[in-house]
Amino acid sequence: MSLMEILMIVVPSTLLWAAPLVFTALGGIFSERSGVVNIGLEGLMVIGAFTAIVFNLTFVHSFGSWTPWIAIVVAMVAGAIFSMLHAVAAITFRADHTVSGVAINLLASGLTLFLVKLIYDKGETDIISKGFNKIDIPVLKDIPVIGKIFFQNTYWTSFLAIIVAIIVWYIVFKTPFGLRLRSVGEHPMAADTMGINVTKMRYLGVILSGAFGGLGGGVYAQSITSNFSHSTISGQGFMALAAMIFGKWHPLGALGAAIFFGFAQSISIIGSSLPFLKEIPNVYLLIAPYVLTILALTGFIGRADAPKASGTHYIKGSR
Repeated sequence: MSLMEILMIVVPSTLLWAAPLVFTALGGIFSERSGVVNIGLEGLMVIGAFTAIVFNLTFVHSFGSWTPWIAIVVAMVAGAIFSMLHAVAAITFRADHTVSGVAINLLASGLTLFLVKLIYDKGETDIISKGFNKIDIPVLKDIPVIGKIFFQNTYWTSFLAIIVAIIVWYIVFKTPFGLRLRSVGEHPMAADTMGINVTKMRYLGVILSGAFGGLGGGVYAQSITSNFSHSTISGQGFMALAAMIFGKWHPLGALGAAIFFGFAQSISIIGSSLPFLKEIPNVYLLIAPYVLTILALTGFIGRADAPKASGTHYIKGSR
């Protein structure tokens, strides 16, 4: 197998697995940049995956090939609504952010499994008939070398994730909204003094994290698993959280980290077809993403500083 053939397998697979992590990590950035720790990203992905699959199965005959795209929009809405539970607990009632995030994860898993059993009378949904399938991107696929590697047998969602990461970078670092968001995460009292509504900005940050988490779950379910069960989302939310930290709470850094973790996940699936990995027992390839996540965080976490007010409550008028 030539290097070109290996890259034609590895690159599209890496981008496929990275896309849900990119979306979810970007959501985490919105929340934590506003000062609210959100380890409930796993639960938000679960809600997004469940909503997208149920919507897809229910309305596929009405919307046809547009169904998966509409489904991820519905998943974003569901994730945003669900994240408000975390916002109310952590911001309004000043609950511990970590405890609230754990509760979100547990509630999402229990609620979705209960609803699947209630709706389908079994432990998992049916397989969707319209998902995100492999495509060859016109014109770009004909570019010498690069076209074959990046634009053949690939997915629209992979490129959407990269584009969205760039847009989020611009919003967070180049717009007045982004400046206000970062200010309430770094020094909420100073932001309040300048007339910025700290509570409002933090609510917006958490709600956006819910929308992006739902988007990540919806993309994952409709491009990788094609149904929903208890094991559809199994650690991807925590890997997205790790990508956010590894990327130092920066959208482009999170993009790079998510691609790295996406590569680790894809290797566990395609490793047996690669000449230099096919002799390695499959169990080692399956645990590789999680081992690499731990190694990445232990190697870089000491140099990654979270927003200064992340995880702290702000009471107007207090010091």
